[in-house]
Amino acid sequence: MLPKTAEYALRAVVWLGRNPELTESADQLARITQIPRRYLHKVLQELISAGLLASRSGPGGGYGLTISPEKITILDVVNAVGSLERIRECPLGIPSHTSLCPLHAELDRVYAATEAALASVTIAQLTQSSSPIVPFCESQT
Repeated sequence: MLPKTAEYALRAVVWLGRNPELTESADQLARITQIPRRYLHKVLQELISAGLLASRSGPGGGYGLTISPEKITILDVVNAVGSLERIRECPLGIPSHTSLCPLHAELDRVYAATEAALASVTIAQLTQSSSPIVPFCESQT
């Protein structure tokens, strides 16, 4: 349901949210999150433009969060690289449809529920989960 760009952005932000005071090089991020290096650069630039990340040059530099993981939601990250499209008017452009037909109204309710669900989960919740499955790590069994 989410575009690949949003998935990649979430992988990067979740990884950086594990240790928000640290920075990570793009090469290391690409390796750990399994994002193609060229595509990662595009994603990182979009996250910087949205104000979620900053980059630092030089030794010990890299990319890091600018906002606490407790204050970043999944929806914030998704919106940083695109957005969930809501249906505001008839997608077919039918002039007599001054409001949404039952089909498009129901689809928009689904999109609204998805938006609300993504807005209710923070990056900190993901990184501090009690799940035995840790993002980007082989589970210890």
